[in-house]
Amino acid sequence: MHFAQIRNYVFYRSGNTDVATDIAQETFMKIWEKQNSIQPEKVKGLLYKISGDLFVSYYRKEKRSFQFFNQYLFEEKGNSPEDILAFKQLKETYKKALIEMPEKQRTVFLMSRVESLKYFEIAEILGLSIKAVEKRMTNALAHLRLFLKK
Repeated sequence: MHFAQIRNYVFYRSGNTDVATDIAQETFMKIWEKQNSIQPEKVKGLLYKISGDLFVSYYRKEKRSFQFFNQYLFEEKGNSPEDILAFKQLKETYKKALIEMPEKQRTVFLMSRVESLKYFEIAEILGLSIKAVEKRMTNALAHLRLFLKK
């Protein structure tokens, strides 16, 4: 029921679909193992907490760089070589901006922009106040503006 949301959440943090799927599966295994001691109304929050903890453990072990846009393909047909080059440069700049963005801001930014979640939904998922989500989003957008002006 929440598998896709958990996988997307981990994907936003890791940038790797295989890792996101593995961590989501491991998260659900942990929930299944503890199914008798978990209150049903708290399952969703617990899923996000466990998957976040598993990701942090994975990240500490692997220390991989963020590769969110490696799978994105640009349709080169009908575009001039200048447009193609400009897109590739913008993509690299954007990718670098996301890599250098603090993880907490990046997570909120991607959940909002890619998953199209509302601030209150992000706040509920991450266990934050709506004001904290707004602050992280404001900082993320400021980071992108500053980075893309370079």
